Amino acid sequence: MAAKIHTEEEASLAPLQGRVFGVIGFGSQGHAHALNLRDSGVEVIVGLPEKSRSVGVAQELGFAVHRSPEVTARADVLFLATPDLVIPHLYAAEIAPHLRPGQTLGFAHGFAVHYRTIAPPANVNVILVAPKGPGHLVRREFTLGRGVPALVAVGQNPSGKALETALAWATGIGAARAGVIETTFREETETDLFGEQAVLCGGVTALVQAGFETLVDAGYQPEMAYFECLHELKLIVDLMQEAGISGMRFSISETAKWGDVTVGPQIIDEHVRETMRKVLGRIQDGSFAREWIAETEGGKKRYKELLQQGADHPIELVGARMRSLMPWLKKRDVSGAQAAFETGGGKPIE
Repeated sequence: MAAKIHTEEEASLAPLQGRVFGVIGFGSQGHAHALNLRDSGVEVIVGLPEKSRSVGVAQELGFAVHRSPEVTARADVLFLATPDLVIPHLYAAEIAPHLRPGQTLGFAHGFAVHYRTIAPPANVNVILVAPKGPGHLVRREFTLGRGVPALVAVGQNPSGKALETALAWATGIGAARAGVIETTFREETETDLFGEQAVLCGGVTALVQAGFETLVDAGYQPEMAYFECLHELKLIVDLMQEAGISGMRFSISETAKWGDVTVGPQIIDEHVRETMRKVLGRIQDGSFAREWIAETEGGKKRYKELLQQGADHPIELVGARMRSLMPWLKKRDVSGAQAAFETGGGKPIE
């Protein structure tokens, strides 16, 4: 059954007009939604901790910054634009005590609602607006008069108008210019986590590193391994994004096509597919969520160790040297505030 797709012609900003939209957090998604909605004529207020490094960025962009309880009390629609496992503690301490009947609680990812790390009261609407791209792309496309497609879902609907509010929100950030797809919190959460783990992040990074190591271990220069296993990946992904897998194959050599269709299935074989099914099963039964929650509550020691191992991998050292030879690549400082990423500071987030 084809998904229901809403467009700009049928969506409306009306449900947000005359209402206050509160954004808690000012990272990648938070800053993009705040700016786009404000530019669309919606009244937006921002909530941040006093010592957040994003306070200065938000103020420079013209937002008055308040503490989360004040934003919660003033807002009609409240977007929790903070990391998944920050949400439960923030919600319990600063959001829940100030909620009132008829408010709308919104998210850009369904983790907290689907895995019940928070329990919104029954008299509050709960919605999801999830652009299918990082916040910096959401902002950039909006300023160009275009939009990034988004997903919308309704978790609770005591007002009977939750979907209309979600569609208005999606319209305000520019998503309806491209297309807004109806889904559920469960579907968005589980497919998003699976894609990240099995393909987009976990699968791809492990495949790239394994290919690099295989070539280097066989005696090839690491620079050659970097180009063949990481640098050129973007060329292939861009072709697939623009025209699908068949379109990519149309653009590559006959030799590359033959290697693709004969060797690819040997790499992604039944053993890998079975592992993917297990990964999906752990997402569906909540095992992954429980593991990640426990890791976070335990101080993220293993998480930090694994990230450091990745940062120390030889492909990172070789890559930094090779990228310095490519002046057309944007130089990124990933140590600053996320909302400043487009100006050279910050980092993209989930």
